[in-house]
Amino acid sequence: MAVLEIDGDTALASPVAKRRKLGGLFLCAVAWVLLIGLAAVFATILPIASPTDMDMLGKRALPSAEHLLGTDSLGRDILSRLIYGARVSLTVGLLSSVIGVTIGGALGMLAGYFRGRLETLTVGGVDVLLAFPPLVFLLAVLAYLGQTVLNITLVIGVLSIPAFTRVARAVTLSLSEREFVVAARALGATHGRILLRELLPNVSLPLVAFFLLGVAVTIVVEGALSFLGLGVPPPAPSWGSMIAEGRESLDIAPWLAFLPAGTMFITVLAFNIIGDTLRALTDPRPGAL
Repeated sequence: MAVLEIDGDTALASPVAKRRKLGGLFLCAVAWVLLIGLAAVFATILPIASPTDMDMLGKRALPSAEHLLGTDSLGRDILSRLIYGARVSLTVGLLSSVIGVTIGGALGMLAGYFRGRLETLTVGGVDVLLAFPPLVFLLAVLAYLGQTVLNITLVIGVLSIPAFTRVARAVTLSLSEREFVVAARALGATHGRILLRELLPNVSLPLVAFFLLGVAVTIVVEGALSFLGLGVPPPAPSWGSMIAEGRESLDIAPWLAFLPAGTMFITVLAFNIIGDTLRALTDPRPGAL
């Protein structure tokens, strides 16, 4: 077991010490994300009601054995709609961030490693995408292609590319002249080998942390689109659309809006905590955590 001598005191540099740095809040965030993810994946086999079945005689019912979180203004089971709504939010959040980190990460690494004209073109293209109003782009594309999960995922994924490109380029620039890269060049390693074997493992760590933060932002974006009526069309459940439907009953049944809003808030907070913790752990600066 490795030990570090700091001002005469012995500190253990072990996995146990690193786990202590993670803290209980991080573990709670991971547990919540796993719970929401598993519920969304296995929604079809869970013993819950259909999210679209209506019961006009049981509108805005309070929690009971039949409906654990009650029913909405159309008599639909709220728990079921929250779980199926998690499918939409997590699908859009994860897949759009995968698009961003894959394309943006590759572009950023190439630009930061080769520099020159490629870097100029990449940075220029990123600046153009960042300057274009994202809401206008979303409205135009969704109005033309239609409001489906696939289209929403693709559009948000394209809009997330510039952020990942900047992160990957910045990290690659800081690593491209490090000793291990210089040594690989001196040994005759090809550009492809250096990018894949030397730089990618080091660039991927901050990208994973930023990926989780991107998932949190994307969930909020999807919720905002659904709230405005630009997300997945009804009767498919979505957290944003549930909040929009619940605001009409705030005076008599405020939980219809607060439950999906609270679920989205906790999920976004959990992804932010995980992402921030991993970012701190992968930050090479002393005292980053």
